[in-house]
Amino acid sequence: MSALSQSSRKYALDFLSFVNASPTPFHAVESAKQRLLKAGFSEIRERDSWTNTVKKGGRYFLTRNGSSIIAFGVGKKWQPGNGMALLGAHTDSPALRIKPVSKKFGENGSYIQVGVETYGGGLWHTWFDRDLSIAGRAMVKGENGNIISKLIKIDAPILRIPTLAIHLDRQENFAFNKETQLFPIAGLATAALNKKDGNDNTASADASDEFSPLAAITERHHAPIVERIAKEAGVNVKDIIDFEMILYDTHQSCLGGMNDEFIYSGRLDNLMMSYCSVEGLIESLAHSTSLDEESGIRLISLFDHEEIGSQTAQGADSNLLPAVIRRLSILPCEGAAKVPEGSAYEECLIKSMLWSCDQAHAVHPNYPAKYESSHRPEMNKGPVIKINANARYATNSPGIVLTQEVAKLAEVPLQLFVVRNDSSCGSTIGPMLSAALGARTVDMGNPQLSMHSIRETGGSADVEHAVKLFRSYFEHYSALEPKILVDHIDSGTVIEFVLWVPVKLIRKWSGG
Repeated sequence: MSALSQSSRKYALDFLSFVNASPTPFHAVESAKQRLLKAGFSEIRERDSWTNTVKKGGRYFLTRNGSSIIAFGVGKKWQPGNGMALLGAHTDSPALRIKPVSKKFGENGSYIQVGVETYGGGLWHTWFDRDLSIAGRAMVKGENGNIISKLIKIDAPILRIPTLAIHLDRQENFAFNKETQLFPIAGLATAALNKKDGNDNTASADASDEFSPLAAITERHHAPIVERIAKEAGVNVKDIIDFEMILYDTHQSCLGGMNDEFIYSGRLDNLMMSYCSVEGLIESLAHSTSLDEESGIRLISLFDHEEIGSQTAQGADSNLLPAVIRRLSILPCEGAAKVPEGSAYEECLIKSMLWSCDQAHAVHPNYPAKYESSHRPEMNKGPVIKINANARYATNSPGIVLTQEVAKLAEVPLQLFVVRNDSSCGSTIGPMLSAALGARTVDMGNPQLSMHSIRETGGSADVEHAVKLFRSYFEHYSALEPKILVDHIDSGTVIEFVLWVPVKLIRKWSGG
């Protein structure tokens, strides 16, 4: 492959800054928020009325649980019941999460260990012998007695899951028990005791006559872990009420390969599509006049919990996207006396389209037999449209046609993927949202290797491919959608058919 172009390198490096800053869904949403704010978007809240807030020509975003985010731009020619260009992705990736009670000791108390829970379908053997740390959010006491959320990212390798030496277990296939042999080591107990003897900052935090429904935070978790979280949050240990922490690899994501043609990173699935969604929307609205001729709404939705089925309040199988669409679909026009009534929501859905964007499988050179012979996506050759006859993906031919038209305008190559008949097939948020909304849906994503590993491999040039494709989708959907007819009825043809059949039958009956 030729050297990476300057344009592709720019997008790839910008993506690296995004993924390196986003070890958890909470951080991914914050990274997206900062980019949207810089691009002129305004933050709104679900709990507020939007009637006097959301205006034609405006750019807005909202979050739910701090781990899902929706952003959109409203066309200046928007009318209730018009269609929307929708694009969905997800912010979560398989990971190890610290248990609610994580304090564990190994080898008769010699080692400090941390209890973790597996989240999603990760390749857990890849988490061994990595330099790990923790990130997430902590709920802390703030001023005036309020409890607030603080983002936490400890930039130091404080945890490690060591493998057993081959001399002690010469197993051909690496196997382990996820409950008993996946405990990270955080340190030696003697070192922690020495530190406590010299500088005891936790005893006063635990000593209290006040009734507590749960054990103190430093009883449920090792004090050094809580201390690091408190330091990162800028509060005292006694102010930490609870936290949600995920382990992550401290090794930075980077470009790789002989010509920088690869991206080596964790969480490509699915922060690559999250990043490309945000940048595609921002680029489509880069100019002050971008929405002047737009009759629809351009919207991205980045959901949490796709890796565990999406059935949470902030997942794709929740009311989040339908509720937002419903509220937008009936926004009154300027000068209207009241909120529109009737079928605006239903009209909007049937005129809308959803691109469900989740990473795809690139063909693996060491396992070629695992791929269908005519569907072998390659990295740096464009996004992959995913198709499955059993509706594990929601793509159909009208969706492919529209996607091709968008890609043609953007000059972005596309690829097709179908899983082998003798292989299982993953799924995405596409089918569940397609069923919930009734909107035309296409499943797609950039190809990658080592999906669900702690360290995945993607194509550097594909970042630019996806951003350009998404931008083109937002810019051209409103004009393209009415031209691709599916449930169209040609009244003249129907009348001719109705008349022609009886005549033929009459001749047959009469012997003529």
